[in-house]
Amino acid sequence: MVVAMSGGVDSSVTAAMLVDQGYNVTGITMQLFDDASPASWNDARRVCDIIGIPHQLEHFEKEFSKIVMEDFADSYLNGRTPVPCVVCNKHIKFGELMSAAKKIGADALATGHYVRRIMGKNGPELHKATDDTRDQSYFLFAISKEQLDFIRFPLGEMSKTETRRLAEEKYHLPIANRPDSQDICFVPGGDYAGLVARMRPKSIKPGNIVDMEGNVLGKHEGIIHFTIGQRRGLNISDRKGDNNDPLYVVGMDAKDNRIIVGPYEALAHNEVTLTEVNWLGEDFSEDFIEVTARLRSPQKPLPARFSFLPDRRGILKMAAPVHGIAPGQAGVIYDGPRLLGGGWIT
Repeated sequence: MVVAMSGGVDSSVTAAMLVDQGYNVTGITMQLFDDASPASWNDARRVCDIIGIPHQLEHFEKEFSKIVMEDFADSYLNGRTPVPCVVCNKHIKFGELMSAAKKIGADALATGHYVRRIMGKNGPELHKATDDTRDQSYFLFAISKEQLDFIRFPLGEMSKTETRRLAEEKYHLPIANRPDSQDICFVPGGDYAGLVARMRPKSIKPGNIVDMEGNVLGKHEGIIHFTIGQRRGLNISDRKGDNNDPLYVVGMDAKDNRIIVGPYEALAHNEVTLTEVNWLGEDFSEDFIEVTARLRSPQKPLPARFSFLPDRRGILKMAAPVHGIAPGQAGVIYDGPRLLGGGWIT
């Protein structure tokens, strides 16, 4: 069995647990971009030495740049708010790395994700983690049934506290108290706009900030600096009249390079259209089925109805208006704890 090892506590405990259970384990660390910190590789290698398993480094810099980073930059330039971890999971971790695991004869690939793989009557199902505060199922909606068949998630029944306790008290791992990363791995410090500016310097242009009627209220220095629902940082000095209610970004017009602002109530939507829908549930014949849906990663699932549309699209009809839905984010669909599928919000 191969374990995807980042050098963090979750993947390290995953590997140690599987060794404990008698599996023949190999740890593989992915090199994803040129300026990645070698500390992660060294931590992963040290853990492998401690638990007595081989470790290897696989280079996916070209694939990661083309599939994840280029898409990330283009999404912001097109007025979308991307979720690069979903793209990486599908194409890199459970695509390129899975292929590497199979080449060395592995019969499964395990990761430190907090999510559960449960065998149902029609095969493996993807379920939320037992600990809702750690659940990472939102970021795995795009994996295929074939990928799910090969993946294992040993931490799905555990809490982070339990994981750290095992790392420190049972396995005596030096990374037991290593802090969790809060940033996207290739955007240290969270400066998304700065990264896009470096990758696409000629594509960032100043433009107008307009109200919902098209009246110019101010100027912006590039739509990459904005996202749906944003209130701060709006340069609307040309605003006229006595209405001083707060304004929010309610739309991003990449074609005409405009930021559209409006009142909070303009952020509310009852219907959400999804594209590139990936379905892990069973087929259904009804027009709509009752589900719950998450429209951004920190959000709890909300009551909704879902139906398919042509060309791998789908529609969610929310039971109540939802504010601040951002194109480019994921709409992920659940039946109770089970993840049924999801798609990209358009």
